[in-house]
Amino acid sequence: MANTAEKPARPFTGWHMLVLTCSFFGVIIAVNGLLAYKAVSTFPGLEVNNSYVASQTFDQEKVAQEGLNWHLKQAYDRSAAQLRLAFTDAHGQPVTLRDIDVLIGRPTDAAQDQHPVMAQGADGAYVAPSVLPLGKWMLQIVAHAPDGTLYQARTFFYVRD
Repeated sequence: MANTAEKPARPFTGWHMLVLTCSFFGVIIAVNGLLAYKAVSTFPGLEVNNSYVASQTFDQEKVAQEGLNWHLKQAYDRSAAQLRLAFTDAHGQPVTLRDIDVLIGRPTDAAQDQHPVMAQGADGAYVAPSVLPLGKWMLQIVAHAPDGTLYQARTFFYVRD
């Protein structure tokens, strides 16, 4: 007859529990450390220097901007590497701005930020050359109407093949 006796299993000791517990918490601490590093390293910065001061005029600026009744149509032509912003009034006519400042960047990282110089074309739209790699982009616009009314907008768009 064959010997069918099995070896007894190794007992689960306190050292096994210590290794298991340290491994468990080690993974949690490592993941939290990685996530904290990524959160801090990709933070693009403050939106405003003092949120209380900015909030004092927010409602008036919002009402004034809505009173302009402008519509914005944005487009990016990847083959021409050109950004196009068309502002129209309530009647569909192009709007001439006193000034415009545009920021194009990634939503979570300031490393690829661009400030293209916009020029008004013959059709009334504002255009600027801008080379954007594939992916999600944020467009932040600060402009003034001829009477000085502030216009601000932030939109997101994708550059695809």
